[in-house]
Amino acid sequence: MIRKAVSQDIEQVENSYVELLLHEQEHGTYTVWKLGVYPTRLTAEKALAEDTLYVMERDGEICASVIADHVQPEEYRRIHWKYQAEPQEVLVIHLLCVRPSKAGGGIGKELVRFVLEQAKRMHCKAVRLDTGAQNKPAAALYTKLGFEIAGTSSMAVGGAISHDGHLFFETAV
Repeated sequence: MIRKAVSQDIEQVENSYVELLLHEQEHGTYTVWKLGVYPTRLTAEKALAEDTLYVMERDGEICASVIADHVQPEEYRRIHWKYQAEPQEVLVIHLLCVRPSKAGGGIGKELVRFVLEQAKRMHCKAVRLDTGAQNKPAAALYTKLGFEIAGTSSMAVGGAISHDGHLFFETAV
């Protein structure tokens, strides 16, 4: 089940961030996220307060989360988007995180499809997101779900982690 997060979910969401980052330290990394820098508990708490944090729960456990809002980071201004829309007509996917211990069952795909449905309900014209070029599994997922690369640029991931070679994706709703 995918639902809006509640305050009781924050610890599990934070634990999923930590689980992913520790997994990447041990097995190799796809993201540029950094333990203790981004994402953190504060990231999840802020999204909860803004009512933009969603979680996927299975058997009473949070196995994934995503933030979906209308906030386009500064770097999005550099991109020549195919679909012209006012900020409130664009839903942006941030921080899609699947616990490594729960990965492989289509959870990421289900979360992205959920956000696409949310965008339709909100009468948005487009859904946008970004990911590092090195994050091949995420880029493949987004492409498979109909997103197109709108551009590349450098980005301050989470406002704190400098990264070159970032991909910016978009799809019409």
